[in-house]
Amino acid sequence: MVWVQWDELRHAAAVIGTVLGLCVRPRYWARTVWNLFARQVLTVGVEPVGFVCAVAAFVGISVVVQLAFWTGRAGQSQLLGPLLVTVVARELGPLLTNIIVIVRSSSAMATELGVLKISGEVQALEARGSDPFLHLVMPRVLGVAVSTFCLTIVFILVAFASGYLFGAWLGTGSRDMWFFTNTVLNALHPEDIVSILAKSILPALFTSASCCIGGLGVCGSFTNIPRATQRALTRSIAGLFVISALVSLLTYL
Repeated sequence: MVWVQWDELRHAAAVIGTVLGLCVRPRYWARTVWNLFARQVLTVGVEPVGFVCAVAAFVGISVVVQLAFWTGRAGQSQLLGPLLVTVVARELGPLLTNIIVIVRSSSAMATELGVLKISGEVQALEARGSDPFLHLVMPRVLGVAVSTFCLTIVFILVAFASGYLFGAWLGTGSRDMWFFTNTVLNALHPEDIVSILAKSILPALFTSASCCIGGLGVCGSFTNIPRATQRALTRSIAGLFVISALVSLLTYL
């Protein structure tokens, strides 16, 4: 079992490395690849914006307001900025955004690729002289990574804004918007930006690679697609928490 997991991890790493190596070469970006990439960004990064904003608003109301209230009550208002950056920007934002992407889009991606594999569309693509990796894998992996990063930024901004507005309305936080903004910005350091980038992009790359591997690895009949999709989602969730923990460990060390 351990060796199977290790092989799957190496396979995902190989897919990610190949995608990153090919995407910087303009000759691999044909019009069809660009169109598939744009469609992936639209599906993963644009359509769920409303839901991401709603979740971020609830996080802002529940977490940001409480942090502002208790730091003020304890007379430690100077800790508000670092706590907000650590809890919301570095931890909850990337984690919850990746979970939303996994639940909403990754299962559909694995299922779609599984259907294409079983129905013979992948073999037909090869017969037409097209590279399935360039047309099926690279646009999806890059599209999910870019979309997840953008959604993470939206999540963080909406969480901070909703927390400030709700706290100001209740009177439990500062009503000075510039003071609140400066408190957060002054607590934001380069390592925090690197952590946000890593925690949003790396799990997204692993998730999309795992789903592509799971979908294109389906053999036999259509009844095998749900099992492959379930395995891909399990790997994605496990990879998300492992990668987030490793990034946090490296950041705090």
